[in-house]
Amino acid sequence: MMRRIAVITGTRADYGLLYWLIHDLALAQDIALQLVVTGMHLMPEFGHTMDVIERDGFPVAATVDLQLTTDTPESVARSMGVGMMGFAEAFARLQPDLVVILGDRFEMLAAASAAFVQQVPIAHIHGGELTEGALDEGFRHAITKLAALHFTAAEPYRRRVIQMGEQPERVFNVGAPGLDHIRRTTLLSADALEQALDFCLGRQNFLVTFHPATLDTEGAASQCRQLLAALDAFPEARIVITLPNNDPGGWAMIPLLEAYAARHSDRCRLYASLGQLRYLSLMRQVQVVIGNSSSGIIEAPSFGAATVNVGDRQRGRLRAISVIDCAPECTEIEKAIECALAYSFQARLARVENPYGAGDAAGRMVQILRGANLPDLRRKPFYDLPFFDYPMSNTHESI
Repeated sequence: MMRRIAVITGTRADYGLLYWLIHDLALAQDIALQLVVTGMHLMPEFGHTMDVIERDGFPVAATVDLQLTTDTPESVARSMGVGMMGFAEAFARLQPDLVVILGDRFEMLAAASAAFVQQVPIAHIHGGELTEGALDEGFRHAITKLAALHFTAAEPYRRRVIQMGEQPERVFNVGAPGLDHIRRTTLLSADALEQALDFCLGRQNFLVTFHPATLDTEGAASQCRQLLAALDAFPEARIVITLPNNDPGGWAMIPLLEAYAARHSDRCRLYASLGQLRYLSLMRQVQVVIGNSSSGIIEAPSFGAATVNVGDRQRGRLRAISVIDCAPECTEIEKAIECALAYSFQARLARVENPYGAGDAAGRMVQILRGANLPDLRRKPFYDLPFFDYPMSNTHESI
C-alpha cells in the first residue's frame, strides 16, 4: 500500500531546503507525495513563489491561505488560527499517513497542531537548535514536542531533542538538507548567473538578507538602517539584496530596502525572491553573505563565502569559523565586513569545515520515512534521561 506523505512548505527558504526531499519522495514508487503550500508562497508581494514550485514540476495537493494582511503580532496570531483551520481541512481531505514539517515558523506550528489533533504522526526537520533572538525558538521546541520523528542537522541538536524527552531511536542526525544542493544541484556559472540576474558582478560582491529579530520587532527598521549605512562604507561592492520574510517587523523594512536599491541602482539590486538556483549560485560567487538569515550560518560555509551575522536572530546556533558575529550597529557591521574581506580571512575559507554535514540528508530521510512503524508513532512516551531516574514526589518528611 502506498504511504501518503504530506510535506508542508511556506516560504522560499524552506522550499529550497526541502527541494531534494520533495524530489525524492515524488519519484519513490511506494510513496504518494502530498505537497501542501501555504504562507509567503501565496503572497504576490513576496513573489508568489508557488509558481516556482509548479514550474519545478511538483503537483500541489492543497493550499492553505493564512490571510495575513499585516505583520503585527495580533495579525500573525490570527493567521495561525486561520492556518490551523485550513490545515485541518487539508489533512481531513488528503488523509496523510505522515506530515513532514521543517523548522520553526508560526505557520509550521499551526500545521503541526492540526496534524497532532488529527493523530497524524509528524516528522520534524531542524529541531533541537537555538535561535535565542527570535520567536522561532519557542515555535521550534513546541513542534518538537508534537512530533514523533526527528531529523536533526547536527549531533548536539540530536542530543538536545532527546533531552527534551524524545525517544532516542526516533531522533536521527541526518545533517542539514539544504546542503544536498552541494552534491546534487548544478549551479550557474558566473556569466550565466549575471544573465539570470540581469546584473553584473564585480571584484567585491555582497549578498544581503536581513530579517526582523522577532523578539525585537520595534527595532527591525532601526537595525535595517544601521546595516544599510554600513554598506555605504563599501562603494566598490556590488550588492544583491533579498526581501525579508513576513515576520512581525519585516514589512517596515521593505520600503527602506527599496529606497536604498533605488539610490544605488548602479551597483545594487533588490529581489523579492531569487529562487534556490540563483541564490546558491550567487552565494558561491560573493565574498561575503551579510545579514541574519540561517543560510549564512548553515549553507554559506560550504559554498566558500564568509558570513557577517548581524544581531541576535541566530544566537545559539553552531557556527563554522567562516562566520563573524557583530552587533546591529553601523560601525560594528563595517568592522565585521572589513574583517571578512581581509586576505587572511578569505584565504582560509577553502578549509572551512561545516558542522552541518556533507549533503546527503534527503536520501536518509526518505528511507526512515519509508520504514517508520506508523501505529507505533501515534504513541509518544516521554523519555527520561538516566540522571532523572529518581522518585518524583512532592512529599517531605516532617521535622
